[in-house]
Amino acid sequence: MLDTHRTVTAVWKLESAKIIAALMRMVHDVGLAEELAQDALVAALEQWPSTGVPDNPGAWLTTTAKRRAVDHIRRSQRLTHKQEQLAHGLEQQQAPENDDVLRLMLISCHPVLATEARTAMTLRLLGGLTAEEIARAFLVTATVITQRIAEAKRTLAEEGVPFDLPDGTELAERLSSVLEVIYLIFNEGYSATSGDDLMRPGLCLEALRLGRLLAELAPQEAEAHALVALMEIQASRSAARIGPSGEPVQLHEQNRGRWDQLLIRRGFAAMLRAREAGGPPGPYLLQAAIAVCHAQAPTAEDTDWAQIAALYGALVQLVPTPIVRLNRAVAHGMAYGPQDGLELVDSLTTDPTLRDYHLLPSVRGDLLARLGRHQEARLEFHRAASLTRNAAERAFLHRRADEIEVTSPSGPTLGRAARDFLNRDDLEAATIHSYGQTLRRLCLALGDELPLASLTADQVERVFATTWGETAARTWNRHRSAVRSFCAWASLSDLADGLDRRAETRTRAPVPAPAQLDALWSRPDLPLRERTLWRLLHESTAGVKAVLSLNIEDLDLDERRARTGRTWVTWRSETARLLPQLLAGRTRGPVFVSDRRPGPARTPAPADLCPDTGRRRLSYERAEYLFKETTKLLDPAANGYTLSRLKSLP
Repeated sequence: MLDTHRTVTAVWKLESAKIIAALMRMVHDVGLAEELAQDALVAALEQWPSTGVPDNPGAWLTTTAKRRAVDHIRRSQRLTHKQEQLAHGLEQQQAPENDDVLRLMLISCHPVLATEARTAMTLRLLGGLTAEEIARAFLVTATVITQRIAEAKRTLAEEGVPFDLPDGTELAERLSSVLEVIYLIFNEGYSATSGDDLMRPGLCLEALRLGRLLAELAPQEAEAHALVALMEIQASRSAARIGPSGEPVQLHEQNRGRWDQLLIRRGFAAMLRAREAGGPPGPYLLQAAIAVCHAQAPTAEDTDWAQIAALYGALVQLVPTPIVRLNRAVAHGMAYGPQDGLELVDSLTTDPTLRDYHLLPSVRGDLLARLGRHQEARLEFHRAASLTRNAAERAFLHRRADEIEVTSPSGPTLGRAARDFLNRDDLEAATIHSYGQTLRRLCLALGDELPLASLTADQVERVFATTWGETAARTWNRHRSAVRSFCAWASLSDLADGLDRRAETRTRAPVPAPAQLDALWSRPDLPLRERTLWRLLHESTAGVKAVLSLNIEDLDLDERRARTGRTWVTWRSETARLLPQLLAGRTRGPVFVSDRRPGPARTPAPADLCPDTGRRRLSYERAEYLFKETTKLLDPAANGYTLSRLKSLP
């Protein structure tokens, strides 16, 4: 029984994309196609243990799924007799299998979907991964992945995305989206953005499999072969880029004898196919050429950095993104000296895109160390460590900082002063929260270890321009006031003196129309927590913060009311129906709790922690974000609505 289940799982991973693609051609609905394929999978799990595994299990699954598709079409009362005949014809028609899978790839990575949704759909439909497997790979819950996939299917249906293969320019644009998603999956596996491990090999392997599949489906596309070449060569270094304790090993320090020569040869072969396909060099071809330069060098010292810098110069012309420009700065620093590289890096420090990108201060620290500016380098490595969410990288960056011997500056650091300022007894909780947002951003941008005495007005102005330059006047002024208060407390000169106070103008927030609310309430995928919270705000006159502060002990379900401070929150029938479902047996703690348990470094106050689930109270910021994201499609301006507008509606 166990062996049969393993066989079914293996066959499903190999054949699911072909099966779903074939069904999609029949039913023209990606959600329905996946359901029918899952039905065939269930049938295999039920029948194969007793009947044995068929000689051609993939064909068995495909045939079973197609029969169910035809049965579904026949049962549909909305279809005419002509459509039933079409279904019979489609059952017998053998369209090119490769075209079907390519169509499915293009749909899974369609530009109308958000990047996260494209990734989840691709791994689900083409990789055969379950929601739980995808969730583990990206360190989120299975519920989040399920919601992303459901939202993606609904978006595809609402937009009426056709199953036909586009041609010409549109095909090239759609293939570009597929390449982007595959490379995103590979990069998340090669350099995990969060978690304890530096790599997630399963994602690398899945991206390689998808890349090779795409290259087979589109053999004349040079960029498809180039992406495969790039991933093969990068994957060849996997064994050498992690040290014995799981720490990163920099490229120039890697033992090149541990590079996988088979993968390198496969990468070279894919590169030749890309060049044979012809056409002007695209971004993946240029990146693959850079990877080839590294792979061809017997030692780090033999690397042709001048050639790599030239390739990055060409890449910047095609893809002038801040990250590509940062990589060009690294190459220039290696080819022409650290000062040349530092000048290029410093030109990127005010780019908002790189504001929280840990590799910017990491690269800057490396260049400063090579220039002998050790104190500045140490601060940059510490700042990079504070920005990364990957534990292995964080430890590595702290270690690099600690290896630099410098004279410790006298006096407090920015981080210590900020913590002391916020720990005062004379500040209210709301003030601490507001000031904390400002000071945390200053610490992230300038580094916790920056000596307070060396903090300058120019540095503060640069942080404001990068972080809050485009914000509303009210937000700008709030952060400006926080800096002035901090400077007064720390006996510093007014570092915000050069920041002008902006004139504030109040605009009334948009209000969702009744028809829009009806559409919102009728959504079947709306999570119970959000449905209950939004209904409660709509049916009461209470503020958002008051509702979020409610505890289960405050509720009087029979009387449909709850005490908050000196006032009461009341509700009507729909909230009364939803609240018992939301509580689900919980008897204490916050009514509305977050999706996940807090990390060790973010333990909330006991009053904000649910003793039954270990989850913290849902924050105002998170609740507001979820409502805005959900209502963007309802808002004509596509900005989404604020929760405060719900309570003012009749």
